[in-house]
Amino acid sequence: MHDTTTMLIELGAVVLGLGLVGRLAGRLGLSPIPLYLLIGLAFGHGGLIPLSTTEDFIEIGAEIGVILLLLMLGLEYTATELADSLKTQYPSGLVDLVLNATPGAVAGFLLGWGPVGALALAGVTYISSSGVIAKILTDLNRLGNRETPVVLGILVMEDLVMALYLPVLSTVLAGVGLASGSLTLAIALGTAGIAFYVALRHGRIISKAVSSDNPEMLLLVVLGLTLLVAGVAQQLQVSAAVGAFLVGIALSGEVAHNTRRLLTPLRDLFAAVFFVFFGLSTDPTAIPPVLVPALLLAVVTTGTKIATGWWAAKRAGVGPRGRFRAGGALVARGEFSIVIAGLAAATEPRIAPVATAYVLILVIIGPFATRWTEPVASRLRERRKARQTSTAVVAAESGA
Repeated sequence: MHDTTTMLIELGAVVLGLGLVGRLAGRLGLSPIPLYLLIGLAFGHGGLIPLSTTEDFIEIGAEIGVILLLLMLGLEYTATELADSLKTQYPSGLVDLVLNATPGAVAGFLLGWGPVGALALAGVTYISSSGVIAKILTDLNRLGNRETPVVLGILVMEDLVMALYLPVLSTVLAGVGLASGSLTLAIALGTAGIAFYVALRHGRIISKAVSSDNPEMLLLVVLGLTLLVAGVAQQLQVSAAVGAFLVGIALSGEVAHNTRRLLTPLRDLFAAVFFVFFGLSTDPTAIPPVLVPALLLAVVTTGTKIATGWWAAKRAGVGPRGRFRAGGALVARGEFSIVIAGLAAATEPRIAPVATAYVLILVIIGPFATRWTEPVASRLRERRKARQTSTAVVAAESGA
């Protein structure tokens, strides 16, 4: 009884703290993710007041948080939309992959982590935070801007890459031999491919089967189905997160809309728990030694994301200002970088503090980059033109 009482007190304090810092972040115009990570660092091993009885509960909640994050992401798209994006956006997706995964992979090797650590850190630096970006674009009233479909298209491509990357990463992290690993990877990718095909061809049937006018029944059926598929996917080495994502894209129309409305509060709660758990599992004393490499990596990948958005928007025929707005919007990293680091932390523990510092830096820089990349670029261009004009005038006068 004493343990139950202590657990309730600890859990209540954590959830209340999350609510308060979330409100603070909203007033500051920031994402709450860095504050959630800081709470986890404060109450984890090596922190100020370690949690003793709720860590196991929070770990389970963190697993559910990852599943709900991917489910809700899948609900944003239909299988047809993903297939269309793959056809039209793949050049931009390839540029995004090369420019933003390469710095992470190179850093992983330079830090001495080997191929496994390099593969994981490449994923951390590659994927932007669609949740943070969507919120920033909404707050800035940019959803109707011409460059916004380009940004969303790149995010969709990243989600598709994650559906392939996570099974590959899970297989590599398992440390199996070449033959066994190849078979496991083939099973994982084959399962994901079959699920995507079923979602593409029979999504309406699945949506109709789970549809219900009773919100309670719809919530129970969708949540139960998602957890079941996630568990089966994990068993087949596909990753529970990818299984949840595939369930999301299989649902469409009114069912998807109602499910988003019902599950958004649950997603927010368990996602916050996930970020706290990641902070709990990271020793705060390990972060200061990695601040310099994390900051350098953040600076480099801020530049590569801006270049990615600029190139993709130019390819879509967007003007110079819109190109820089697209690039600045892609800078923020967040939830999925932490998901990848969480998967890899058991095999390469050194990735956790680097990923935490990296995400803390970029989730704060992201909103500012979205707001100021275009104005700063425009001012620099105007100054350059003014200098060129001045130089031309001086040259003309000298020639006269």
